[in-house]
Amino acid sequence: MKKTIRIGTRDSELALWQANTVKTKLEALGYSTQLVPVKSQGDLVLDKPLYEMGITGIFTKTLDIAMINGMVDIAVHSMKDVPTLLPKGIVQTAVLERATSEDILVTETDVDFEKVCTVATGSLRRQAQWLHRYPNHKLVDLRGNVNTRLQKLKDNKWEGAIFAKAGLERINVLPEKFISLDWMIPAPAQGAMVIVAMENDPFSVEATSKLNHTASQICTHIEREFLNTLEGGCTAPIGAFAKILEDKILFKGCLFSLDGKEMLEIEKDIEISEYIGFGKECALSILKNGGKELMVKIKKHTGK
Repeated sequence: MKKTIRIGTRDSELALWQANTVKTKLEALGYSTQLVPVKSQGDLVLDKPLYEMGITGIFTKTLDIAMINGMVDIAVHSMKDVPTLLPKGIVQTAVLERATSEDILVTETDVDFEKVCTVATGSLRRQAQWLHRYPNHKLVDLRGNVNTRLQKLKDNKWEGAIFAKAGLERINVLPEKFISLDWMIPAPAQGAMVIVAMENDPFSVEATSKLNHTASQICTHIEREFLNTLEGGCTAPIGAFAKILEDKILFKGCLFSLDGKEMLEIEKDIEISEYIGFGKECALSILKNGGKELMVKIKKHTGK
């Protein structure tokens, strides 16, 4: 059966860029595709039992529901926004080749980090790592899509705001003035795009699986397994990055207290062939060495 694959997308510039990238790649393989703009979650009819497991991915829920309700066949996400547990019936089919995972500080001026600076970010991970390095700095919350956040930076007298470099590059809004934060451990799967489809749709599953980039899939699997083992459904300041170097996988992971004062880190390498369970093993090591107690404190403060 030949069918047109309906790609669900939100209307942000980055979401459209991601959907169009997958559209182009599928059409190059001979598939027929169609972009389907999906309305906000409030406009969709949600049968609660279908959306199981308490999934709370704010950026992915709308498209998940559209797939479950049969409005679209596949969805494309920034992988770092996708909950580690997918809703019942939805499966990961491909991880595209990963872009840079780097965090950057976008700034309007030259910054003297020795002075008290105000830095904007909506991420607990970035906030904790920043405060660990610069405990005298002030952090302010920053929400919205990439363009909204860049505008807020222009409108406020902050020294800078933290962004994922890949997102800015993808939609050609990377400013000239930015500082590479190569010391900051990125979010698990940062810089990667993932395709999901319904498990009972073999046509879409087979088509999109042809776009999988194995090295990116292995590294993001390790990072997300590390996150899932540590997190237990809680939002916490967790960083993870895996990379393949020749026949080995190098991994670095971290867990911070919300104020950045406590830091637990792990650096380890393993043979590529042994990657299954590696992320979990690294997370268990963190939990054993003070992570369990730290996660209790984090859950108490975040109320999750």
